[in-house]
Amino acid sequence: MNEIDILSQVTNFLAVGNVDEAKQTISHEYPFTPVRKEGRNYTVREMLEQFCRDGFIDRYSGNKLIHPGILRVFSEKMPKEFPYQAHWKTDECHIAYWEYQPTIDHIYPISLGGADAPENWASTSMINNTAKGNFTLEQLGWTLKPAGDMNDWDGLSGKFLELVEADTSLLGIRKIKEWYIATKRILETDRYYSRTFL
Repeated sequence: MNEIDILSQVTNFLAVGNVDEAKQTISHEYPFTPVRKEGRNYTVREMLEQFCRDGFIDRYSGNKLIHPGILRVFSEKMPKEFPYQAHWKTDECHIAYWEYQPTIDHIYPISLGGADAPENWASTSMINNTAKGNFTLEQLGWTLKPAGDMNDWDGLSGKFLELVEADTSLLGIRKIKEWYIATKRILETDRYYSRTFL
């Protein structure tokens, strides 16, 4: 019996005043399972390694994503035109942070028993991360898109390093400095690309 059939049966029980049967049916056939909220704070390095593994591609939409550091550079250079807000309030923060800054999502939600491990991580935009919530891809009718290739699109990572090295005062911004250090180390290992962006 699928969920619609169960809910139809419960409706029929309630229609004849049989609340006990309705409760029993829900409890046995379609029980309430509370969703556990488990937050995780990833290091800048962990996040960037995942974004590089995915080639700065949103694994749910297939769209390109942009290195977080370069978006912060935009906000430092153009605070009025490209505002940043620490909690990404939509009335105070440029929409590009929601659309193009990558985040890590659990492909199979940890609230449903998924692992908090790289094999269960996917890069996605904050908009898609929020929309997906604690649902599975199957529940949403979504598919996992192929990872990108850093040789084709690096999320402007190389350009980020160029901009910071041209204006080292940007290293006074903690988040820019963290992204810069992680990017420099990861790109220098040459694990994700075969060509040089600098």
